[in-house]
Amino acid sequence: MEKIAENLQACYEIFLSLKLGSNGMKIPFLRPSPPRLSELLGDLIQIEKSGIFTNFGPMNTRLEGEATRRFFGGAGGCITVNNATIGLMLAMAEAVGGRASGRRYAVMPSFTFAATAQAAMWVGLTPLFCDVDPHTWLACPDSENALLEQYGDDIALIVPYATFGNNLDLGRYEKIVRERGVPVVVDAAASLGSIGADGFGFGYGSSFSIVFSMHATKTFATSEGGMIYSADEDRRNRLRAMANFGFSAPRTATMLGLNGKLSEVSALIALERLRSFDAIVEHRANLAKAYRDALKPVFGFQQARGRRLAYQFMPALLPAKSAGRRKDIIAELEEVGIGVASYFSPHLAEQSFFQNNCVAGDLPHTTAISRRILSLPMADIMTLGEVDRVVESLMRAVGHEATMGEEA
Repeated sequence: MEKIAENLQACYEIFLSLKLGSNGMKIPFLRPSPPRLSELLGDLIQIEKSGIFTNFGPMNTRLEGEATRRFFGGAGGCITVNNATIGLMLAMAEAVGGRASGRRYAVMPSFTFAATAQAAMWVGLTPLFCDVDPHTWLACPDSENALLEQYGDDIALIVPYATFGNNLDLGRYEKIVRERGVPVVVDAAASLGSIGADGFGFGYGSSFSIVFSMHATKTFATSEGGMIYSADEDRRNRLRAMANFGFSAPRTATMLGLNGKLSEVSALIALERLRSFDAIVEHRANLAKAYRDALKPVFGFQQARGRRLAYQFMPALLPAKSAGRRKDIIAELEEVGIGVASYFSPHLAEQSFFQNNCVAGDLPHTTAISRRILSLPMADIMTLGEVDRVVESLMRAVGHEATMGEEA
């Protein structure tokens, strides 16, 4: 076993040298660094000996308990799922009482990842795209309210997105549920590690389903997986049964279900990630601060809410006069070994499949942000020196002297 571990470690180091370059000059957009299975051989042997590899086994139970304590102060509970898209599908189906029929809408921002809309469509809902706030990039309350008034009883669900891990106002959605009776499911894919104004993890105390991702590219990086948090025990019980083929009685399906179970190996990786996760999130927050401090005179940034965001990457807005050159700017950065992206551009209402199958309200802020968005590299092992290099190369590509003093 020790020889295998040494070989795995050697292969990993060779992979890193090829990916980053032996001189460390390349800075990829994302450098996934989930815990190494080669360092968890003892725990893997324990799983083998137990003979339990799935079906909400002991590793899953430990993970759910520790995540509830670490992120939510022990209040409510977590349910593991095999990925966040399945988690969204389960949560949406549970919220609306099964698979929807007829022209029923799920209100969500267009400035989000395709999984949000795809999950709604699998549940039988039609995505209805709202605009975002120009400062927080979260769903715009005025836009949501306008759609609620316009479509009335045809709206079956609201799916706000916690954009890039930002802490949205859950109290506002609790009020919508009370006053309008429209259920809510929160897409919080990138939010594990974000801390709200109350000092707890985002979603603390909420009766909604809050759906998190544990994908390899997220800040809480495992291999693949997801988690649903809710303070509502009955809801958690329904979700647990739905994730196990709808079995709420022994081997008997009593509700809509599918196989949403997380493997014991994936749960082990997530448990290991918990060990050093606070330090990882703090390190990324320091990288984000360095980006902001260096680029703020020229670039625009998302207005952060709450005490801390779990940054997956660093989103920024190009100066307005440089937006038309975004592809050229990205290409220039790639030429010097710096990977960048543009999440989310095009936004959902601009993508052909969703254009043909969904409905959109007025989206002026979404379109403006999507046109200028640039996603800068971030990683657990990224250094402040690498941030300096990204900033220097980016300012050169943008032509910062021509843009200094411009309104971002």
